[in-house]
Amino acid sequence: MIGSADFLALQKLLQDRCGMQLTSDKLYLVASRLGPVALKLGLKSVIDLMTELRVRPRENLVTAVIEAMVTHESLFFRDLKPFEQMSRIVLPDMMRSRASAKKLRIWSAACSSGQEPYSIAMQIREDFSHHPGWRWEIVGTDISDPILARAGSGAFSTFETGRGLSPERLARHFLPIPGHGHRVTDAVRSMVSFQRHNLLEPAAHLGQFDIVFCRNVLIYFDAPTKARALDLIARQMAPDGVLFLGSADSIIGVTTRFAPHPQERGMFRLAPAAPMARTA
Repeated sequence: MIGSADFLALQKLLQDRCGMQLTSDKLYLVASRLGPVALKLGLKSVIDLMTELRVRPRENLVTAVIEAMVTHESLFFRDLKPFEQMSRIVLPDMMRSRASAKKLRIWSAACSSGQEPYSIAMQIREDFSHHPGWRWEIVGTDISDPILARAGSGAFSTFETGRGLSPERLARHFLPIPGHGHRVTDAVRSMVSFQRHNLLEPAAHLGQFDIVFCRNVLIYFDAPTKARALDLIARQMAPDGVLFLGSADSIIGVTTRFAPHPQERGMFRLAPAAPMARTA
């Protein structure tokens, strides 16, 4: 087990680089998650890894530690309500207001291995395929390059497709990979792209978005870090854009950039005083 000084150093690293709060009750995670990193780097133990991190904090070492410690839990159609709200309320209104451009951009922030952006694409194909000529751009971002590589492959194990996908959706939107699970169809895959992005850094290079999903990530941030992330998200949203947060994400008293939808829980719009988005 690492000492208190190393644990404090790890806490600071995660807080500074990606906003993650590593509380003392999560000490047990350090050995299980950083042990494989130490072995991969040819170090004898997590203690040696922490010493190396403190003495020679090379960027590849820092990145490997962050990627190992960040939670990548994800599943398809997690909490069905946001997808239903998007399809029933948000998209019909936006399609009317964008009838001439026929283009909508959706950002899945902290998308992990891609289940959320692919779920968004599936929902759109199911409910709006009878609207020809529309361009749908769904951008999934995450801080981890290895996890983004997995997401970009569109391949998922039988265990992963069994979490959140009905048999009907699996048959409609996936092709079997003999002995290795399933892969999303080209029709779904073509709607989604992936980029590396840290939510605590400016996102102007991503462009402007009409809808943003940022669910179940703010719970790992303290209040100032939440405010910073939400401010950066707000800068990339269209004036009438919609933000979806997770059921456990609370922004009360954290930011004035967003106002909750009066009838729909978990949906937020830019507050009237918020400035217009900056495009790349």
